[in-house]
Amino acid sequence: MNWEAKIITHKKEKRIAVYFEKNAALITRIKEIYGARWSQTLRVWHIPDSMDNRGRFNLEPDSHSIPSPEGIAQIEKFKQWLRSKRYSENTLKTYSDALKSFLVFYREKSISEITNEDVIVYNNEFILKNNLSASYQNQIVNAIKLFFNTVQNKKIEIDKIHRPKRAKILPNVLSKEEVKLILNAHANIKHKTMLSLIYSCGLRRNELLHLKFADIDSKRGIVIIRQSKGKKDRIAPLSPKILEMLREYYIGYKPKVWLFEGQNPGELYSEKSLQSVLKQALEKTGITKPVSLHWLRHSYATHLLESGTDLRYIQELLGHSSSRTTEIYTHVSTKSIQQIKSPFDDL
Repeated sequence: MNWEAKIITHKKEKRIAVYFEKNAALITRIKEIYGARWSQTLRVWHIPDSMDNRGRFNLEPDSHSIPSPEGIAQIEKFKQWLRSKRYSENTLKTYSDALKSFLVFYREKSISEITNEDVIVYNNEFILKNNLSASYQNQIVNAIKLFFNTVQNKKIEIDKIHRPKRAKILPNVLSKEEVKLILNAHANIKHKTMLSLIYSCGLRRNELLHLKFADIDSKRGIVIIRQSKGKKDRIAPLSPKILEMLREYYIGYKPKVWLFEGQNPGELYSEKSLQSVLKQALEKTGITKPVSLHWLRHSYATHLLESGTDLRYIQELLGHSSSRTTEIYTHVSTKSIQQIKSPFDDL
């Protein structure tokens, strides 16, 4: 490979900088590495400083970024426990990486000697000192709590540890006119149907990609979303217009296993290709907002609310465990807001 890698400190964080001449194939490969980012100021791609990434580029392992032998063994036990409970691979990676960070910090200390006080020190001396995000802090707390309660069978009183307040970020919502432009941008029936199905059923990206043709129940007028987030099945109403599109698409493509397949029969359509489908649609419409696939799901929920659908039904349709998650859409719905007259009009 025509590239060179070295350890750098970027924004007070150790990273691996990867230098190479501009090459589309190499950029694509770098982007596939978890946590890869481009630095506009340094003009270089950089990735997390981890054991795996050091090995990838033949860099010397950093003894300070590796847990003790006991810690490594315990992380493996934790992974085995998570797998036995059928946690998703994404959750497994998130929790094991979070636990690893904590055990690296206490690599000189026996795990059996770790106490509540140690968790508080780690929170203050590592997370807060390095200005790490509130979501990362919560992930660490959750991972530590689960690890000690299960693998170690030891009570760590997490409630006594400071948890950060979650930032109240409103979901990004498109107008119906913008959604229509995006969904009509593609002439290709496959691409058009994929984006339309996400919006018409409020699907997550992975939910769309894991649909099978048998999940489209035309007689009952529903789409069955199986084993989505939280290992739950749910149903969504099937739009007659979508059913027509699906029939046209099926005649043209005849998928074998998945509703939407890659280039090879029976191959799962990739997340990256789906993101590219949206990107191309945005380029055709001239919409410059940083729209993601999840914006279509947010827009579906908000438009339902604005058309008078009860919040409890929207919760069911989206597959939210808590009504509090669904309530956030009341803050972006413009139905009631638009009826309020500004006092400026009376001046």
